[in-house]
Amino acid sequence: MSSSAPAELPIPAGGGLLRGLERFARAPLARLIGRRLAAAIAVLWGVTLLTFVVMNSLPGDAAQELLGANATPAEVHQLETKLGLQRPFLNRYGDWLHGVVTGHFGHSLSSGQSVGGILGQRLPVTFELIAYAFVISLAFSVPLALLAARSPNGIADRLSMLLSMAGLSIANYVLALVLVYVFAVKLAVLPAIGWVPPGQSVLQNIRSLTLPAVSIGLPLLCFYTRLLRADLLEQMRSQDYVLLARAKGVGPWRVLVRHALRNSLFGLITVVALNLGALLGATVIIEEIFALPGMGQQLLQAINNRDIPVVEGTVLVFAGIVVLANLVADILYAMLDPRVRYGSAAD
Repeated sequence: MSSSAPAELPIPAGGGLLRGLERFARAPLARLIGRRLAAAIAVLWGVTLLTFVVMNSLPGDAAQELLGANATPAEVHQLETKLGLQRPFLNRYGDWLHGVVTGHFGHSLSSGQSVGGILGQRLPVTFELIAYAFVISLAFSVPLALLAARSPNGIADRLSMLLSMAGLSIANYVLALVLVYVFAVKLAVLPAIGWVPPGQSVLQNIRSLTLPAVSIGLPLLCFYTRLLRADLLEQMRSQDYVLLARAKGVGPWRVLVRHALRNSLFGLITVVALNLGALLGATVIIEEIFALPGMGQQLLQAINNRDIPVVEGTVLVFAGIVVLANLVADILYAMLDPRVRYGSAAD
């Protein structure tokens, strides 16, 4: 008597997805991301606590700043009571932190507007400015570094070094004023102040951000060019895989771009991620010079007004961007070199 094979049980529709998620959760890259996210939570909490302490240590208070120097002590006391500024420090910080966890950043002490609404209006301007500056710096620094490393001490190398030294010798705000004088005042080809939303005109939007983005991106371009050039020359002179590729008859440009550049990107990724914090700090000054309605300008106004909820919300977003950039850098490391993710998973 022949026995038939048992019928296969149907696989639930989401079974394949669940198994895929389980495999990803066990992967070294997933464990690396989990470790970095856990550390990011502690970093963000420390940043907000330190900011709250510093803001409360500054002389003066929000009520006095809002009412002005002619306000009477009774009026200041009444506004402090209304805003809750007389409550203990830990209670105010605890309430703010609870609100952040539940998705509410509080309200501005000066305008009464929701901090989340303020950030939603200001963040696109700053994000676009930073992205534009990064595009300028990376789009030019990599080709310049490749040209310089292709012919050391040649014309391209000497010109790139001269440009790098000049760009690194001038501060962002000084460069911004020079650019305004040349391109906005003398040549009148670019606007000196203001911002045009991309929904209104893409071309005018790019024109309004060109001078601020160049003010931030040019020093980065110079720094990235010098860093990448030095690393490429080190790779070309001392690495065995370069000598092997040359022995096989691989062309110099192919060796430089396909082999040396990939390994040199590790150092560039690290510097880009670390520079993001300084870049966000530079936007505070640049946005003020060019009258851009971004988060940097809002942060400066909030500090002057002792508007702690706005300062806390802005600093939290800035810190989150920096933490996210470093997480992306770690992921790129793992993609470029599997030894990074397996080594990190084994720690």
